[in-house]
Amino acid sequence: MAGSGRPGWAVLLALGPIMVAAYAGAGRVAIEAGVRAQIGDPATWTGLVHPSGLTTLGVDTWRLTWWTALVVGLVSVLYTVFGVLLRRGSRGRALILVMSGVLIVPYALGFGVALFNPPVMMGNFYDSPEFLSGLPGWQPYTAWLLLAGGLCQAVGLVRAATRRRRDAAAVSGPD
Repeated sequence: MAGSGRPGWAVLLALGPIMVAAYAGAGRVAIEAGVRAQIGDPATWTGLVHPSGLTTLGVDTWRLTWWTALVVGLVSVLYTVFGVLLRRGSRGRALILVMSGVLIVPYALGFGVALFNPPVMMGNFYDSPEFLSGLPGWQPYTAWLLLAGGLCQAVGLVRAATRRRRDAAAVSGPD
């Protein structure tokens, strides 16, 4: 497979934003399930429902999930751009590599926030056992989508950065 000319590095880099979008989508589905359980019993529900169909807890939880996905998503898009720039072999490779090292901090912080599980954290903060009981069983594992996307992008970035050297070595032939 090595040297087959397939742009595996590009696929790996593209998986980052895709995984972030999957995290946000799965978070929204889980939050809506929790909200449905929260307002499911009219005898116990006395609060208001936001025009989006979410309760106050749902809106706050979605905002935290959305902001986490936005930060990690922007970083993952930058990693994709960095991979393309590294592949071109233009000047400034050192700066791009340093910036990619610095950008791991917001990526890791976003994963940390997701690992703390915003829906469960906010459900406990609001003291809403109905909301917590309505969350799907798979919901705690959604944070791992961000980690998987980051790891894919790390491998893709390395492949993009080293591919140019391998191409140059293949052209020059063995010494």
